[in-house]
Amino acid sequence: MEGLSVGSVLLTGCDGGLGLGLLKGLLEQPSPPRHLFAACLDPQGKSCGHQPVPKPSCPLADVTDPNSIKAAVQKVKEEVGSAGLNLLINNTSTTRRSTLATETAENMSLVYTTNTIGPLQTSQAFLPLLKEAAEAKGQREMSCSRAAIINISSILGSIEVAEAWEERQDICYRCSKAALNMLTKCLALEYGSSGILCVSVDPGHVTPPLEPGMGPVTVEESVRGVLQLLAQLSGTSNGTFWDWRGQRLPW
Repeated sequence: MEGLSVGSVLLTGCDGGLGLGLLKGLLEQPSPPRHLFAACLDPQGKSCGHQPVPKPSCPLADVTDPNSIKAAVQKVKEEVGSAGLNLLINNTSTTRRSTLATETAENMSLVYTTNTIGPLQTSQAFLPLLKEAAEAKGQREMSCSRAAIINISSILGSIEVAEAWEERQDICYRCSKAALNMLTKCLALEYGSSGILCVSVDPGHVTPPLEPGMGPVTVEESVRGVLQLLAQLSGTSNGTFWDWRGQRLPW
């Protein structure tokens, strides 16, 4: 299967885990991005898996800080020019373990600010560059190669499935990801007319499994599946929710 071919990518949350895995996976594609912006707390590599991130790195240390986002937009604009930004992957996420009995307003506010407001602000700020990419590409069909926003969500944000409730209530996290999914739908409705594809993706890190084929996956398996999925998404996928195995999920 051919890999994901995209000119420029901004990936947030590259400090470890899935973010660092996606960063490595993008670099290992048959045709790696010409411009790969790795947004992490330490661009020199101390927090990015103890190895330098690709240059130019991106000064987007805090997706909840408008000044940090503004600086990142300027950095990306300087590098990509009129070609714009093809792919924005909103991966930064946080959580606080909780139950209905222990959940607090402080937890809800902190997690919602990072997991939902952060992707909103980042998507808003990079919209002009995404529009430039959508207009610059020769292809007219929606795709991640043309212009797209991918929000890394979770099956725990699915209201219909409500998976793993007995094992992991995590109210603040579930609510923030459900809200992120609605944000994805809103982005798709508003930005779709500009040729920008907007999709939510569950990377598959859910434990324990509730049935065969569901549950824990390694970072490598997740990254491989997510990148294969991104290569296949099209206009019919706009405003939808998928998992790392390429299966569509219910909201």
